[in-house]
Amino acid sequence: MDKMRLGRTNLLVSRSGFGAIPIQRLSFPEAIALLRQAFDGGITFFDTARGYTDSEEKIGQALGEMRQEVILASKTHAATAAALFKDLETSLTNLKTDYLDIYQLHNPSSLPEAQGELYQAALEAKKQGKIRFISITSHRLDLALEEVRSGLFDTMQFPLSVLSSDEDLELVKLCAELDVGFIAMKAMSGGLITDPTATFSFLRSLGNVVPIWGIQHSWELEQFLELEANPPAMDEKLEAMILHDRQELQGSFCRSCGYCVPTCPAKIPIAQAARMSLLLRRMNPERFITPQGQADMEKIKDCIECGICKTHCPYELDTPALLKREYAFFKAFLAERGL
Repeated sequence: MDKMRLGRTNLLVSRSGFGAIPIQRLSFPEAIALLRQAFDGGITFFDTARGYTDSEEKIGQALGEMRQEVILASKTHAATAAALFKDLETSLTNLKTDYLDIYQLHNPSSLPEAQGELYQAALEAKKQGKIRFISITSHRLDLALEEVRSGLFDTMQFPLSVLSSDEDLELVKLCAELDVGFIAMKAMSGGLITDPTATFSFLRSLGNVVPIWGIQHSWELEQFLELEANPPAMDEKLEAMILHDRQELQGSFCRSCGYCVPTCPAKIPIAQAARMSLLLRRMNPERFITPQGQADMEKIKDCIECGICKTHCPYELDTPALLKREYAFFKAFLAERGL
């Protein structure tokens, strides 16, 4: 697989990266087999986070013996120096390594101060040789632009897909100008983009972007490896696919990032429920209208509108209102089928 330079880090990473959120859903043997299949297929860049439950451990078990042949990135939600070092030590242990290539501050709510406790802790970890580059992730464009302009971070991880706006692309250009590596998350928009061909071609055309594809199944991995082997050129068919997806998906919809889910006192599966109408239209609906699927949607009636989910949404969605809308669509969908 071709490699690309990741901004001023000068790290050479595979043009397609592996986003390790989905492997949380796999058993250890399944995850290890998938990760090794990815490595054998030429993927050398693996992105995870301390908050992704056992994802780091699975990567460590699968790729620990290949440490010098891979680029590892992880993240911390820490707000203090002590928490950062605790997270870092756990990540190093789980990943079976004594250093991380890229260590990312995970979606902070404001720009970390250069002289602040958190950034200084990251600098100290770098001085100790435990991390090579200090980086950051963001879901808010205004904050991401500020973070890149600050000069504090070597890479920026930000949602980017065929649904991205022209304003989002200004961030890509800024990263290119300042030689900050750009890591694209949510390239498949949380699974709502069902055919990767157009988004693959779109991201590849940007030149300085490395997508980390969230991969859970072998067949998904094979799709991306085939696209790498035969990169599609943008043509009228792909442009039509992009236009269709933008018309249907662009705007205020749930990206299924999951930040709100642990906070819900009613235990509503928000990451799925808040985009149910799109899932029913774009995927096989049978998987969502099972008795369990219906029971999950009925939990929306238990919403107390506490608003906690709204405060955790990086896209500033009115989640309670969105859930009510999706519940009404779901009930109408069932009624049409006599359920």
